[in-house]
Amino acid sequence: MIGKKTRELMEIPETDFIIPADNVATVLYNHPLEHALLVLSKVGYNQIPVLDSDDRLVGLISLANIVNRMMGLTGFDEKLIENLTVADVMEVNVPCVADNDLEDILHLLVNRSFLPRVDEQGVFCGIITRKEILKAVNHLVHRLEKEYILLAKAPMKNHA
Repeated sequence: MIGKKTRELMEIPETDFIIPADNVATVLYNHPLEHALLVLSKVGYNQIPVLDSDDRLVGLISLANIVNRMMGLTGFDEKLIENLTVADVMEVNVPCVADNDLEDILHLLVNRSFLPRVDEQGVFCGIITRKEILKAVNHLVHRLEKEYILLAKAPMKNHA
């Protein structure tokens, strides 16, 4: 459990961790796969959220998903994706968060560069990036001993 003081010391409201949906590149699940490839190439991200027509999160699409589908026996073949939609290759059942529980966010971001944030109905609200969390942690570790005297509750064990 992350203590209240530690949260306060991070000094960034947890809502500031969220990059709003309006500022995040997304595609719809029924878009042609070529469109997703263009969007991913243009924005320079490896992975973006996939939404339905009601702005609910339904998955993630990555360059790797598309490139893997383009692999033929003799190399890349763009014809292999001509009639496919994003839904045909997107990653489903992706981890996302519906609240700003910092402990859950930290745990899930260990293996991901971002987490989609959804509301109670699954509507996409934005993303929480590992970068934003690390900026807050960096701020914390640089301020902690400058502003506080730390006393150990028990002697620390050597972790050699």
